[in-house]
Amino acid sequence: MKLDAEVAVNSPAEAAELARKAEDFGFDCFWVNETKHDPFVQIALASAATKGIGLGTSIALAFTRSPTTLAYTSWDLQDASGGRLILGLGSQVKGHIERRFGMKWEAPSPKMKEVILALRTVWKSWQDGSKLAFDGKFFHLDLMTPFFSPGPIDHPDIPVYIAGVNQGMCRVAGAVADGLHVHPLHTVKYLREVIRPAIAAGAARAGRKMEDVTVAASVFGAVGDNRSEIENVREALRGQVAFYASTRSYRKVMELHGWGDVCDRLHELSAKGEWRRMASEITDDMLEAFLVQGSWKEMGATLRERYDGLADRVRMYLPFDGGEKWRDLVRSFKA
Repeated sequence: MKLDAEVAVNSPAEAAELARKAEDFGFDCFWVNETKHDPFVQIALASAATKGIGLGTSIALAFTRSPTTLAYTSWDLQDASGGRLILGLGSQVKGHIERRFGMKWEAPSPKMKEVILALRTVWKSWQDGSKLAFDGKFFHLDLMTPFFSPGPIDHPDIPVYIAGVNQGMCRVAGAVADGLHVHPLHTVKYLREVIRPAIAAGAARAGRKMEDVTVAASVFGAVGDNRSEIENVREALRGQVAFYASTRSYRKVMELHGWGDVCDRLHELSAKGEWRRMASEITDDMLEAFLVQGSWKEMGATLRERYDGLADRVRMYLPFDGGEKWRDLVRSFKA
């Protein structure tokens, strides 16, 4: 099992120093997200500041970019980083795709599968000079002249992870992806009974094995130096769990535990903008199912114990800030 770090920067310029520290501390991969800043800018800066740590997007939005645009950006970053890129893609939800980006929302699971297949077709045309020919339901690509081809690179096999919560996207990961980003709104029960079986089913249909797909889990972790600090983080995470659980696309996670009605109430509160009331809907029992807790010196071992046999790589949802306390987490994980 590998231990990764994920950041949430205020400015892309922070990515370089944070990546350097993550590498120094011994993390296996440095993940950046796409919330307020472009993830590929962050990866470029992190690449220039490091030598060996993996670099990945968790996630970059797939449906706001064409497959060829994604192909160019990831090809350049893979080359510049010496083969350290993991391209993590996510669908986002309908409201954001349509209302924040002004793009068309289409069946997410089939479209994500096509994005991955189209990406690989473009990369193959650049690497070996084969004719670009991809004809799908959502994308048709058949024009790539030498003038527009960047040509081959030393590390052409770019791993592609996708983010998935529901079974459809998990089956797509099993069929065509190299990994699955597990949303932090998950439980061990959901990971064991829903996510992993769906990946395995998708893999079997495609003639692949479960072992062909890396399971990378983002984990809600209440961590601190003492009981008071841990409790403060725990309460902050209660609000974060409520925020995510208000999204109807994630209802299946709540349903598995018999909490579907809570998801409905949270959605109603979010629609009214009553964000402060939402956290009170998340009981202590619910919170226990969604998070792990402990001191900095305990958390690494706790993560390994909880996800042994369920995930291949784990990372804290808590953003890595470069503080020295993270060294303790790495040490306890690797002890």
